[in-house]
Amino acid sequence: MTALTRYQLELLLRSWGWLPPFLAYVLLMVVGVSAGDPLLGALGYGAPVLLPVTAWYTRCALTAEPPAARACRVAPAGAARVQLASLLAALTAGLLSAVAGLAVLWPLCGPVADPGAPAAPLAGALSAGLLASVVCVLLGLAVGALCNRPVLPRAQYGLPLALAGAVLALVASGSPANAAVRALVAAARSGRVDRPWTALLEALALTALVAAGTAWAAGRRPD
Repeated sequence: MTALTRYQLELLLRSWGWLPPFLAYVLLMVVGVSAGDPLLGALGYGAPVLLPVTAWYTRCALTAEPPAARACRVAPAGAARVQLASLLAALTAGLLSAVAGLAVLWPLCGPVADPGAPAAPLAGALSAGLLASVVCVLLGLAVGALCNRPVLPRAQYGLPLALAGAVLALVASGSPANAAVRALVAAARSGRVDRPWTALLEALALTALVAAGTAWAAGRRPD
């Protein structure tokens, strides 16, 4: 599995498929965050941006090679393992973007909480922001997996459906991403930081279920 994932990452890099979602992430962050903004507020903005970006990464990883080339990997390794390797490559891209975003926001932003709010601990804000970002990356991976092959037979609809699903995952009241982002926004206003552990566990369980389901579907209906 490690070799398959490494190959998929190299394929994603060589194809430059990662560039459009990465540029979209950078553009949205430049538009939405300014130097000196409160850190928790900036993290509350940056984390949900990762959800559609990771869904886009997932599509790029799943469609990085033509069906004939994919079949050459499926023959010795199996369609399920190839599917999981593609998802792991997209997950890696999403997590690297999350860490890069956090590394940029930390020195760029000003106070931790909003003006007039009680002082919030920097370490707690950074850890809560990282956890919320991971939650959004996981849900973006799940949305992207459900909106591409082998679940969705028509590839041309994959990206718009993934972006629509990402928005739905952010605004739905029971969504782990919604809960994690709301916790950051509330922390920025109150100065009390709560790490979204429950949302993270829910996102892990949901993403694992989707990954297993799409791997099973790939084995049943390989390209």
